[in-house]
Amino acid sequence: MTALTKEAIERVLGPVDDHMAAQVVGTGATEEELREAQAWVSNDEPLVNAYRPFPQGRTAEVAEFLRMAQEPDPDR
Repeated sequence: MTALTKEAIERVLGPVDDHMAAQVVGTGATEEELREAQAWVSNDEPLVNAYRPFPQGRTAEVAEFLRMAQEPDPDR
């Protein structure tokens, strides 16, 4: 298993800041797990309809970071 780099993260997510990259790297997720998390966050309906199990472990952790990053900042 190869550790994710910021470049690998940006291949999947597009541009990210250093904080987001560090959070994703800190989970120990693989690029495949990152791709799956992104798929769930961007549009979970096809995955649910295909009876895919909900994300667990590192994939779920990354998905949560991605969901939180999409939420509007209440302080702005």
